[in-house]
This record gives sequence, C-alpha cells and structure tokens, in this order.
Amino acid sequence: AIAVFDRHRPNDLAGLAPWLVIDAAGPFQDSGYELALAAIDGGAHHIDFADARTFVAGFPTSLDQKARARGVLAVTGASSTPALSHAALTPLVAGWTQIDETIVTISPGARSPRGLSVVKSILSYAGKPVRIFDEGEWRTTPGWSLTRRLSMPGLGTRWASLCETPDLDLLPARFPVRRSALFLAGLELTVLHLGLGLLCWPVRLKWVHSLRPLAKPLNAIAGLLCVFGSDRGGMIVEAAGLDPENRPIRARWSLTAKANAGPNVPVAAASALCKAILDKRQTKTGAFACVGLLTCEEILEELKHLPIETRVDESLCKDTSLFRRLIGRRFDLLPRAFRIVHDGRTDASFHGNAVVRIGQSLAARLITRIMNLPRPGTHRIEVRIAPGPDGETWTRTFGTASFRSCLSDAPRLGEFQEVFGPLRFSFDLQSSAAGVKWQFTGWSLLGLPVPRWAGPRMKAGAIGTGGRYSFSVVVNHPLTGLLFAYRGGLDAP
Repeated sequence: AIAVFDRHRPNDLAGLAPWLVIDAAGPFQDSGYELALAAIDGGAHHIDFADARTFVAGFPTSLDQKARARGVLAVTGASSTPALSHAALTPLVAGWTQIDETIVTISPGARSPRGLSVVKSILSYAGKPVRIFDEGEWRTTPGWSLTRRLSMPGLGTRWASLCETPDLDLLPARFPVRRSALFLAGLELTVLHLGLGLLCWPVRLKWVHSLRPLAKPLNAIAGLLCVFGSDRGGMIVEAAGLDPENRPIRARWSLTAKANAGPNVPVAAASALCKAILDKRQTKTGAFACVGLLTCEEILEELKHLPIETRVDESLCKDTSLFRRLIGRRFDLLPRAFRIVHDGRTDASFHGNAVVRIGQSLAARLITRIMNLPRPGTHRIEVRIAPGPDGETWTRTFGTASFRSCLSDAPRLGEFQEVFGPLRFSFDLQSSAAGVKWQFTGWSLLGLPVPRWAGPRMKAGAIGTGGRYSFSVVVNHPLTGLLFAYRGGLDAP
C-alpha cells in the first residue's frame, strides 16, 4: 500500500508505520532532517531526491549512527544528481590513468512539466557565490555564471551555466580529478537562459538577497514561452584525461529524452534502489549519498519503456587514425572488415561493386555533373584512402567516374567533417556492434555557415561482415527529392 502525507508533518509517520519513506517534495535547500529522522526512528528505510548541496553534505554525518542502530538504509540524492551522474561517469573513466576534468550538464525541454520547487531551487543560488573546484583549486564564482554553449546529442547546441548541486563536492571527492569538476544546467530557450543570467546581476552586486521571491512569476513566464521550445531534454557527463595506455582521451555519456519523458529520469534511481532493497541486492545500513549504490544499467532499466536513448562517445589523441579517434576504445570491438578499411595508418585501396541511383530533378542532374558522379547502374569500384596530418582523403572511382572528399575531425565530440571543394558537411558518428552510421548535422559554403534547413538530408552507414565492408549513402533534399544514392561492398580480406 502507498500513503501520501505532508513532509512538514513528519510525526504523521507514526500512525502509518511505513516500510519505506520517499521524499520527492523539495525544495531541499532550506530543509532539515526531521522527516528522515522520523522515518529512521520508525524503523523505515528512507530515500530522497535532494539536489541541495548542503543538505546532501550533512546527511550522512547527521543520520548514519541512528540508521545503523535501527538497521535501516537512509539515502539522499537518489536522482539525476548525484546518483545518475556518478553511475554514468564510473564506467566512462574505468581504467583511465588520469582524469583532468569532468563536467555534468542537464538541460530539460521547454515543454517539460516543471514544479515550483525546481524553480525555487535554481533561484536559491542564482547570482550567489558558489564554491567550485576549477583550474586545480577551490574558488568561488556566482551561480548561473560560466555560461557556455554545449553540444548535446539529439538536442543540438544549448546554453548551460553553473548549477549548485552535490556533485560539486562529490565529483572531486570520489574521482581523482586534477583540474576541474563542474555541474551545469541549461534552459532550452535562449531568452530564458540568458535572461536569468541578467537577473542574477542584482544578486551578484548584493542589491538584493535572492531571486527566490520571483519563483512564481518566472515559472509562469516559462509556461507561456514553452510553446517556442520542444519536449526534448537531455543530460551529458563528460570527462577528459589519459586512457589505460596513457593516451589523451575525451569521453562523453549522453542521455536524450523525447516526448516529455525527461521528468521520469530524476525518479529512476529511487525506483531502482527500492527494487534493490526489496530483492535484498542492497543490504547496507546507515546513511549515504546515492553514489556507488547503483550501476548505470540498474538505473536505466527503470526507463527502458520510455523514448529515452543513451550513447557513449570517445575521442582519442591525434596520433591515431581518424575513425579510431572518433570511436575511441570501442573501435577494437567493431567487425574486422570495418577496422581494416578504417585503419587509416597507411595508404590503402579497396575494390568491390556498387549500385548507383540518381534523382530525376534538374538539381540532381547538375550535382551529378559537378561532382562527376557515375551514371545509374551497377559499377565496379575502387576506394583509395590516403591519411594525412589533417585527416583522410577518400577517392571513389566508379568505372571511369571519380570524385574525391576529405574527412577530418570536427570541433564537437563524436562528429567529423567531409569537404567537397567549397562545401563542408558535418556528421554525427554513431557506432554499434555491427558498424557505424553518420547523420548530417550542419554545413557551410566557402567557410560560411548555411542554415541546416536549407541543406540536403543525408543518411550513411557502414558495417562489416566477414571479409566484406558494406556501405550505403542516400542524399536527398526536401524540395527536389532524391539527389543521389549508392550502396555496395568492398573486399576487406
């Protein structure tokens, strides 16, 4: 049975005699431990979603002795921070010989439901001094500062600023971070995110004590403007350091939630912990922050029925081949034929066959002429790959027709660029056990960015099976339909 009660009246627990108490109300910035103490005194386990830094820091020392005496488990922060952030970071840096920096970022969709307590939580520290570990030392900087634009898979680029959460203490405490450990949060709509940054200045200048009195009107404004945003939110956990072979490495774990599934993420850790206690997989007693108690897989299991996706991207140092840099340590797990073609250490040529299709529009015919693409039909092909200091040059020969492009690193993690003369296209590279696929993310002409909506739509991928490297490329445009496509295979013995 489940009972709901007022968290401000913890004495009501005596009449309920619960087995487990979950505190999901918040905000926790001004809360004490009365409810947790009442649960422990009644012999009940306790779990909360606290994201308040001071609250989480004092939880173990205030409650551990009583929880152990009563033989119960009391856990704080069983939410996106610190539970999921630490569960994602742990396997991401497994085996690394050095961790230079870690950054966790959360950005909800503008249309996602938001409680007033969340708004109050943000406004409680906005503009006020926040203690952070940055540039190898502890210092203070205003909350909602350090504003930057970040790439978030599935969401594009979003603004993010410093957010005061328990991770600011727990990340450098649990991981040997040498340079910086930050937690950022972002609002999808630029006007809201940067507008909040402007509102912080009276607090930074100490003209006003806090922005919390503005919680209701600001929440109402966000509700009115949400129609200009999306229902997609996400989270990224990034790290940089040295891999097990002492090579410089950057890695990123990301979560993308669609169709307003994002608000389910903060409760997943608590749900997984409940099951672990019930199944007696978690038998600890005492009071803890929710770090190291759950694996990332256990938390994500609670979200598998929702439109939520996760992925890992890695980028190795420059002295490795392009695709090995982009895919990271997972490159060695890909099929052998794929690894042979994308080895990238020396010049290589591969032969096979392909089927070519060309669109019927005038644009398709012009592109065929300009790029010297082959005629429709089946062709014998040769692909020559020449690595260089700035990337790889790919020359594709279909019978007598030949065209060339240059592939190189893109500024964003997990992406690469392909250059055809004056055109530069960016792609998001996604690997799986079978191979890779890349999706178009942007383009430029003569170095000038062109709106993505005006560009072509591209889908490409490659897999390896046995000694065969199979590929597929489709390029179309909303106004003209199919431009060109080809698919086939290369022998990679």
